[in-house]
Amino acid sequence: MNLNNEELKKILPNNGPALEEVQKYITKYKNDLIVIKYGGNVFIDRNIFNNFISDLSILKQLGLSIVVVHGGGPRIKRELDKSNIQSKFIRGLRVTDEKIINIVEDVLIDFNKDIVESLMKKNTNAYSIHSKKDSIIEIVPESEELGFVGKPKKINTELIKNILKENIVPVISPLGKKEQQTYNINGDTAAGAIAKSLKARRLILMTNTEGVLSKDKKLIEEITSSKILEMIKDETISGGMIPKINTCLDAVKNGVVGVVIIDGRKPHSILFEIFSDKGAGTLIRK
Repeated sequence: MNLNNEELKKILPNNGPALEEVQKYITKYKNDLIVIKYGGNVFIDRNIFNNFISDLSILKQLGLSIVVVHGGGPRIKRELDKSNIQSKFIRGLRVTDEKIINIVEDVLIDFNKDIVESLMKKNTNAYSIHSKKDSIIEIVPESEELGFVGKPKKINTELIKNILKENIVPVISPLGKKEQQTYNINGDTAAGAIAKSLKARRLILMTNTEGVLSKDKKLIEEITSSKILEMIKDETISGGMIPKINTCLDAVKNGVVGVVIIDGRKPHSILFEIFSDKGAGTLIRK
């Protein structure tokens, strides 16, 4: 898509990246796919959500091909709290029994619809994919102790590719199936599997942290897989960050050129990540 600076000005926010950099990166990404995982506490704040929707709409206006995968952690916690259900976590993953999986599924599907409807209001065509409609993720159970928690075994990419061909944004819930039983999947893990299967150029994980932090809590702007493994070993990276990091390592090992963890709370962080030299978080390369 060839847009001059005047046309770009009409599309981009005033506090967004510089026009010259945007022009450069539109050309760079024009034939590539970007998978965006929307997660963390950025769900709860409606202003941040609205900014996210606006930025997705801008990406489409600029001709980029994007797939959205969302999580639901804070929303799920809120619903479980209403039912007085305590969550237990093992290796950063929620133990999920039959009662919890029903709540998880309802919350994720509601959130999926929210994203799709919000995009449509911005004149951006979007399509819901979840466990009750076009389920595309076949799973294997993560472990017996975690209950209905799965990890992706196979992604049906045909449906996603057909939607992309129609210039529509697929919005995917991290829910999978095994023999008609629904399983919850860690949102980052689902996004990584989808990015790998689609041979995406970039996987962007939006969360409520700046990115990968050093021991003295400074942002690391770019890092290799081997250095990340050292940080896990010395416990600089721990807890809920581990599934996220494992997703990053697996994605870059399997053909995704770069995975980025960005702070979704910052205005237009996706635009700065894609369309500026500096980026907006931590870039992880092979």
